[in-house]
Amino acid sequence: MKNITVSIDDEVYRQARIAAAERDTSVSALVRDFLVGLGRSRGDEVEAANSLFAALDQAREFRAGDRLSRDESHAR
Repeated sequence: MKNITVSIDDEVYRQARIAAAERDTSVSALVRDFLVGLGRSRGDEVEAANSLFAALDQAREFRAGDRLSRDESHAR
């Protein structure tokens, strides 16, 4: 496990301590959980992008000339 040092404004630290106390945890735990969440979010975004690109790779080739006209797209 790595340790990091972060410099923050006194008021931000005070608010962080209040938030930590309300959650019965420490400021360090709040920061750790936040950073872990960033990693998860990033992983989710990468996974979603990979799924999108995989779906696009499987889609048939698209050409702008193949588009329907306005009338064709609204025909019932």
